[in-house]
Amino acid sequence: MLNRYRQQQIAQLVRERQQITVTELSQHFSVSEATIRRDLAVLGDSGEIRRTHGGAVAIDHAAPGPLLVSRVEHEAEKQRIGRAAARFVQDGMTIFLGSGTTSLEVARNLQDRARLTVITNGLNIANQLAHNQNIDLIIVGGVLRHSELSIIGHFTELILKELRADKVIMGMGAIDINGGLTSGYLPETLTARAIINFAPEVILVADHSKFNKVAPAFVAPITAISTLVTDDQAPPETVAKIRQLGIDVILT
Repeated sequence: MLNRYRQQQIAQLVRERQQITVTELSQHFSVSEATIRRDLAVLGDSGEIRRTHGGAVAIDHAAPGPLLVSRVEHEAEKQRIGRAAARFVQDGMTIFLGSGTTSLEVARNLQDRARLTVITNGLNIANQLAHNQNIDLIIVGGVLRHSELSIIGHFTELILKELRADKVIMGMGAIDINGGLTSGYLPETLTARAIINFAPEVILVADHSKFNKVAPAFVAPITAISTLVTDDQAPPETVAKIRQLGIDVILT
């Protein structure tokens, strides 16, 4: 079956069922789960479906508007991480806040800051902070990745070269001691690297599901970050090894 034809069939199934798992799709089309994940990545990036952990949901089921993010897996953990990471942000700072659902929880806890400047490539972040008159908001331009509501690409990287920040707070798709920080979406790699190099302090926010995984695109060694904020279900051995590297780990 041609890839695009299968992807069209997958999109139709998602619309009909509203949500579906990778395993179900793999069995339905008699292809590997890895193939289905690649198909879902293509469909997610084109805005035809919304990816979830382990499957996909229909766009009309996942989000009633382009800037509204659906409820996410590990929501309670992400909320705790967001509150903890926000404590690193003081009045008067300039920070870069990356896109993603965990970063969104950080943004929700910045509403009481004064004289704060937030630079972001996340439309979800911009939407959350846009109404706050006490926050100067800088939205970098570039190409929109629909599935993540993130702005990426060459123009984004050029803009970042012209700006400075005190701290970066960002998420990452996969974290591994040996594999480092990796992403499952190759076109985003250079943008992620530019963000990591954007400020002298990088705070990574990630729930326990991101650990001991390696995605195809290498972004940076784990030592590129200064602080990791995660939840108390993170693998203890991995947390201990990260701390041995001189990285502060905050468990929530």
